Amino acid sequence: MLTATQPLGAVLPPRHGPSSFPSSGKASAGLWAPRRGAVSSSKVRCTSVSVSQAVVNGQAAIGTVVADVDQERQAGLLLTRRGEVELPVVTLKATVTLRLNEEWSTTEKVAGMVHQPWLLLEFFSSELDPKTGKEMRTQPHAASYSRMDGAGSFVYEVTVPSSSFGDVGAVVVENHYSSEVFISGIEVQHPNGAVNFNCSSWVTCHAGYNKRIFFPLESYLPSQTPEGVARLREMDLEAKRGDGHGERMLWQRIYDYAVYNDLGDPDKSASLRRPVLGGKEHPYPRRCRTGRPRCKADPSSETRAAGEIYVPRDEEFTARKAGAFLTKKVTSTLSAFTTAQEVAGDRRRSFPSLAAIDALYEDGYRNQPGQQPDNLNTYFTDLLEKQVELLLKGEKEEVKEDIRKVFKFQTPEIHQKDKLAWFRDEEFARETLAGMNPLSIQLVTELPIKSKLDEQTYGPGDSLITKELIEKQINGVMTADEAVAKKKLFMLDYYDMFLPYVHAVRELEGTTLYASRTVFFLEEEGTLRPVAIELTRPKSPNMPQWRQVFTPGSSVADSWLWQLAKAQVLAHDTGYHQLVSHWLRTHCCVEPYVIAANRQLSQMHPIYRLLHPHFRFTMEINAQARASLINADGVIESSFSPGKYSMLLSSGVYDTFWEFDKEALPADLLRRGMAFQRDDGELELTIKDYPYANDGLLIWDAIKDWVSEYVNHYYAAASDITGDKELQLFWTEVRTRGHADKRDEPWWPVLDSRESLVQVLSTIIWVASGHHAAVNFPQYPYAGYFPNRPTTARRNMPTETGDMRAFLEDPEKVLLDTFPSQYQSTLALPVLNLLSSHSAGEEYLGVHSEPAWMADAEMRAAFERFNGRMMDIAETIDRRNKDPALKNRKGPGVVPYVQLKPNYGDFKDMTSVMEMGIPTSISI
Repeated sequence: MLTATQPLGAVLPPRHGPSSFPSSGKASAGLWAPRRGAVSSSKVRCTSVSVSQAVVNGQAAIGTVVADVDQERQAGLLLTRRGEVELPVVTLKATVTLRLNEEWSTTEKVAGMVHQPWLLLEFFSSELDPKTGKEMRTQPHAASYSRMDGAGSFVYEVTVPSSSFGDVGAVVVENHYSSEVFISGIEVQHPNGAVNFNCSSWVTCHAGYNKRIFFPLESYLPSQTPEGVARLREMDLEAKRGDGHGERMLWQRIYDYAVYNDLGDPDKSASLRRPVLGGKEHPYPRRCRTGRPRCKADPSSETRAAGEIYVPRDEEFTARKAGAFLTKKVTSTLSAFTTAQEVAGDRRRSFPSLAAIDALYEDGYRNQPGQQPDNLNTYFTDLLEKQVELLLKGEKEEVKEDIRKVFKFQTPEIHQKDKLAWFRDEEFARETLAGMNPLSIQLVTELPIKSKLDEQTYGPGDSLITKELIEKQINGVMTADEAVAKKKLFMLDYYDMFLPYVHAVRELEGTTLYASRTVFFLEEEGTLRPVAIELTRPKSPNMPQWRQVFTPGSSVADSWLWQLAKAQVLAHDTGYHQLVSHWLRTHCCVEPYVIAANRQLSQMHPIYRLLHPHFRFTMEINAQARASLINADGVIESSFSPGKYSMLLSSGVYDTFWEFDKEALPADLLRRGMAFQRDDGELELTIKDYPYANDGLLIWDAIKDWVSEYVNHYYAAASDITGDKELQLFWTEVRTRGHADKRDEPWWPVLDSRESLVQVLSTIIWVASGHHAAVNFPQYPYAGYFPNRPTTARRNMPTETGDMRAFLEDPEKVLLDTFPSQYQSTLALPVLNLLSSHSAGEEYLGVHSEPAWMADAEMRAAFERFNGRMMDIAETIDRRNKDPALKNRKGPGVVPYVQLKPNYGDFKDMTSVMEMGIPTSISI
């Protein structure tokens, strides 16, 4: 195998000579590559504007081709004469940076490759021929190999008459090699200066698909497109739309829509049949179309993928990220290995004690910040080498310790800080504002609390949490009506959304479900105190409605019942978090934006270039979720509430709750009553110490200001927006195809002004960055110790069943039987650990910049202001976390709120995985 550090002089004939480019000797580990195992693990840093200076890890070469164009002899090229005057001929030199598929990177094959004219380039002028009105372009020219410098560049030259040709407006790359190639970028030396093309794309070798169009870094609205490349702009979009027929191949780059009809597997078992999500019966966003055959047992369903699920080629993980993902997945699974072996064949076995749960974790083995190793073999090789070295030194105990850690979970941060945090009511309440799911807490605006569901079907809807009960629990400091008027009462409301599923879930083996309401009171010091929990089982043809209110009790029995009721609510909140706050509102709802942008916005469109980094890897991680997380009998159904009906619940919430305009952070806070507008129009938080909102609004404002500068730079007036056909088609397609089941809703924004465009773009960017970071990375730190955040509840309340004897004899066993089983923990904990990690090469909000931004002086300055503001926000968050007056983020055993802290990605001074920064996209 030829490595990136191996001198090519040992492989090639002497005439090629040594490289004249500087080399670091070793290839950078942070370079683009795909998920396919046979491809080199490298990636291009998008912050590099000068493509020729990019460092690429993998096999590549540098070549020079000089096409001496005799315009009298070569047909189809450009004429250099106007009348009788011969115009001067100048030389364009183009440097192509590329990488090859690793399986073709053997010494023999690379040596053979450099002699083949497999890479063809064709240049298009930005202008039309002034005489004919037709496109001006060169003939395709082959690049020939010259030398290798470790960066892997082909250098070739082509001569064209500058006075006729004008500026280079596009390059068409054609791949005739026997493998796909990754084109990082192209730099063309022109008499007027260098023209840079940031390609960052795979070009397949499959006939009919092996030609690609690339445009320079300068951005153009459709109406401003240089005439010479207007046709190419549309051609490139048409190629990505496809024709909507046939099964997609992994090497294609076609973006299209489909419903979620591939989660079940009815051909394997009738029990794995699942309803189609998307359509009138079960409204849902759309996913990427794969075109796989339909199931025989259920023609409405698509067959499961035998291997990788199709996503457009450039949406796949880089090999480095794929390697980090696999390494973390394997190491997390190994942590559960011992438990999995012990409970094999007994999925319902409970943990025998709280001490047995604690034994899952290695005390002192913390969940430290840092990027994951990106090579599984290297990880285990390094581990083995370390153990051998320790053995040679005679340090046997340390060897045993290291090996034991492989089969232990890291201690989640909440348990590291306070071993009894899971038991405390104060922490239960605090996490509604600063924990894993701070998006569900809402203001109580009226009493009594009422359901909107049909009482004939489900039973009485008025809450049993009455005014009298509330006044008793708050010790009469004010009346219940005064508490409502003063905005002192708050609630987690999982009543209407869970109640319709209660009976169906209870028919599943080893699980239960209630509808719940939990009321909190806001103390003077700014913290919440739980007042009461109401659990309800709806009526059925055979049973009346059952419901009961639980309060923090003064007796031992009441205290245990309160803990059991909290476990039920926490299972509701954890399931809702995973299915709605996390999956639905970020991953699922963003995928249609990715598809629509690629189908309707040209790569030279400024809005495409603004949004593109916020879509990185989202389609790939969603495809992986469909493969093993949200599928029938997958991790979510097997270990989270409400089990088999999880995705139906997600669909129901999308139908009744999701509105695009409310996904903006300020609008979401207003909807939940967690903020209100003052007379001066400014937003004020209902709870002053609400860490998610406090920090989130800083990020939201910074995003909006950056987007405002960007939009104002490219759109001088509202007419430029309404007249932007690509932009309008993008937004229309988001509404009518990506979110087709919501297409006629009145709340969709209309893109008719700079203000409306800024709001829409800021909302998309916020959801893909800040919102996702806030709900994703705290998963293992908070739910990794599952008594703190049980993913499901398995046992009914003893007061419902009447089985008080077992409860009175051993209430701890009843609680352990309510928590997830040992088997469920082996499924959920590795996934939570995996999802909470940052992969190598992650790109962070306010830190990562796109080459097109940096190539424009005004946008570069605007981004630098955005970057500076984000770093100021980081300092503000640090100060807040040191303020003892902010008790929801500072105090004994309290985990600081750092989920929305911007960062450069330098983890040396960090103490928490959650403060590693806000990734620009939903990539995990």
